[in-house]
Amino acid sequence: MLVNQQTIKEVVSYSGTGLHTGNKTTITFKPAPANSGILFKRIDIADSPVIPADVDHVIDISRGTTIGIGDVKIHTVEHVLASISGLEIDNIICEINGNEPPVGDGSALPFVEILLKAGFVEQESPRDYLVIDKTITYSEPERGIDIVVFPSDEFRITFMVDYKNPALGTQYTSMYSLREEFATEFAAARTFCFLHEVEELWKKGLIKGGDLDNAVVIIDRDMKENEIAELRKMFGIDAQVHLSANGILNGKQLRYPNEPVRHKALDLIGDLALLGVPIKGHVLAARSGHAANAELVKLIRKEYKKKLIKSKYQVTQKSGVFLDTDAIQKILPHRYPFLLVDRIIDLIPQERVIGIKNVTANEPFFQGHFPGKPIMPGVLIIEAMAQTGGILLLNTETDPSTKMVLFTGIDNVRFRKTVTPGDTLRFEIELGPNRRSMAKMYGRAFVNDELACEADMMAAIVDR
Repeated sequence: MLVNQQTIKEVVSYSGTGLHTGNKTTITFKPAPANSGILFKRIDIADSPVIPADVDHVIDISRGTTIGIGDVKIHTVEHVLASISGLEIDNIICEINGNEPPVGDGSALPFVEILLKAGFVEQESPRDYLVIDKTITYSEPERGIDIVVFPSDEFRITFMVDYKNPALGTQYTSMYSLREEFATEFAAARTFCFLHEVEELWKKGLIKGGDLDNAVVIIDRDMKENEIAELRKMFGIDAQVHLSANGILNGKQLRYPNEPVRHKALDLIGDLALLGVPIKGHVLAARSGHAANAELVKLIRKEYKKKLIKSKYQVTQKSGVFLDTDAIQKILPHRYPFLLVDRIIDLIPQERVIGIKNVTANEPFFQGHFPGKPIMPGVLIIEAMAQTGGILLLNTETDPSTKMVLFTGIDNVRFRKTVTPGDTLRFEIELGPNRRSMAKMYGRAFVNDELACEADMMAAIVDR
């Protein structure tokens, strides 16, 4: 079913103190045109720089998600992003007069409430979904982190944490419907930390805006009276602070029996918003945090970019083919008899590409190289590798028909095996360091998994 994008109806604001910076700020949500996405705007800085909320602008994930562009930063945006994504708002401008949104009560609920108050308006452009059609995995064995994304007809989350602490232990939660469950079952879940972390975070210059009203502090060690007094002084707490029997500082009651793991799911929803497009897939996460979430988003984003490229150039879907000859000719200017790539079987934007050339006895160069002993000229193997690399460079151009790739240098060329009629050449090209319109690539050509040729190539993208 076709679903249109939406934005908010009215301008709404929320004020408070940033969790880590302690700065007093106001965030104002404004409607945005279709296809704008989520944009943050620092109105306290000259020219009000805009930072798109996508993973390419994530600059720190140590104790929250920080986005930035140049020297301009906005810290701890995950709860704002979770609120926007959880309410299925596609386009919105988030104006902020400081470098961190207010922490509120440590959950996404304050933002959800004012966004619901603003109301929503449907826009004319259809919402684009990334449909997960294959399993995507991310793992950090040394930290016990595992995330798997499975195909699903809807966005779902299953999250598990296991802490060696009686107040937490092993916790599990699932969300099967963003629309029906997010606002009521997840938005109010507050951030939490362990007692031993409090002083560590404070010494690092963080949680300057933290107090017992915007975080759930889990007791994981005994504290003497003088340590409790120091804690009160550190955070300017006038009220009593005590270690309670329920394992939570001051005996604070949880909003849900498994509130900590629900907050982890909330953070995951916010970090997934950095993809820039909603997904249809089931995310299973174990012990994940912001850093792992960001790495997962990068993996999913690669798949999204691949789908965009394929839908742009490949009209007919073929098994085992990413781009066929017709699609290749929409990118490269080469034509018979000098188009030397038959199909692309895989492409990861800005990283690598795999191409295929079927070498037949009808190749025109075999007439003279060599009569009675046909061998594909090494220079044409290099040319075919270069064309495959050109597809990797040109596919991201808005209009590749106006551009071409010129090779400026070829180094470390080695020919390892002759190529003859009937062989299938597989080219694997990896993109190296690049700047602006210049790029370096490392290419290899294989026949039956045996290396036939390799070379380092330098290239420039120029106007035709």
